[in-house]
Amino acid sequence: MLRYASILLCLAVAALVVLGLTMLASTSVWVHGVEEPYLFLRKQATMLVIGLVLSICAANISPELLRKVWPWLLLMASILLFLCLVPGIGVENFGSKRWVKLPGIGTVQPSEFGKVAVVLAMAGWFARWQTEVRTFWRGFVIPGFFAAIPIGLIMGETDAGTAISLSITTGALLFCMGSRLVYLIPTAVLGIAGAGTFLYNNPNRWARIQAWMDLDNPAEKLGINMQQIRALYALGNGGPTGVGLGNGVEKFGTLTLAHSDFILPAIGEELGLVATLGIVICYVLIAVCGIAIALDANQVFNRCLALGLTCMLVVPAMMHIGVTTAVLPNDGLPLPFVSYGGTSLVVSLAAVGMLVGIHRRNQVVVPRGFPLTREKRFAVRL
Repeated sequence: MLRYASILLCLAVAALVVLGLTMLASTSVWVHGVEEPYLFLRKQATMLVIGLVLSICAANISPELLRKVWPWLLLMASILLFLCLVPGIGVENFGSKRWVKLPGIGTVQPSEFGKVAVVLAMAGWFARWQTEVRTFWRGFVIPGFFAAIPIGLIMGETDAGTAISLSITTGALLFCMGSRLVYLIPTAVLGIAGAGTFLYNNPNRWARIQAWMDLDNPAEKLGINMQQIRALYALGNGGPTGVGLGNGVEKFGTLTLAHSDFILPAIGEELGLVATLGIVICYVLIAVCGIAIALDANQVFNRCLALGLTCMLVVPAMMHIGVTTAVLPNDGLPLPFVSYGGTSLVVSLAAVGMLVGIHRRNQVVVPRGFPLTREKRFAVRL
């Protein structure tokens, strides 16, 4: 398993990317307000090429270089996240300021870069202070502070889903690297209480939670609950085998985000339960391969980095599946590798490239010479 972890990882990612492009060709045609039918598909294909190039570069980047530049990467990511809140630079959609428009580049989502920066920062810190992971300051407070800055800025953008997923990733890293539970458990309780207070004081978010707790309320089926209700209808309409590629009906307007935040129900309607279970299996493979690569790592930095990148890819997928099946309240999180989103695709492919690079370096065997075979011995023959 360890030997072929990177191969299985790449196969699972390739299957998800191909499925995502196929479904974009089916769903993006019906997006309201877009005149070019395959505009989203063309953009996603362009970002796929950029992501593949970046993943190759990430697979060959030196860990020593990443350990040196992680403070600057964290600073740059924090600045980009702050720019989302600056009027005239930040772009607001659906009540959230998650995007920033950069000259010459276009619209990007800085929270994707923030997730990688947090993982690199924690990996670099724990690699530097390996012997003090059980202490309060260097094993808990300081690495937690590195993660708290981007998480706070992301929460300020009202992107609660990304902030929660990054918090889960941070908690997993702290726990796996050896931080004491006496510090983690109270912090988790306070974090949940703080997130609950934030959601309660946000009328839009709290209305979503109340509506999610009463999905059968007829008054909300055409309002806040419409996306999740139509998502359940789409999954039920698809059945085991689906209605056929391109034959789904929910994407025609009732499921307005079928190309991004609710792409899984569109897949379930057109390709059936077989395809949705296949997606779940692909993410399970990504999780298993990522954990295997982390366990096989011969350095603390590589081990922490592999674990963080794996959580960064799998946790949002779990949340997306939970939202689209009405297990969790509605919140806009894309399905990595599948949903439309150029920044998410590029960063996710770069994360896969780093995982492959870690695994490849772990498998390198340095031949050891035998000193006795290189020595010349002289004997007197009698």
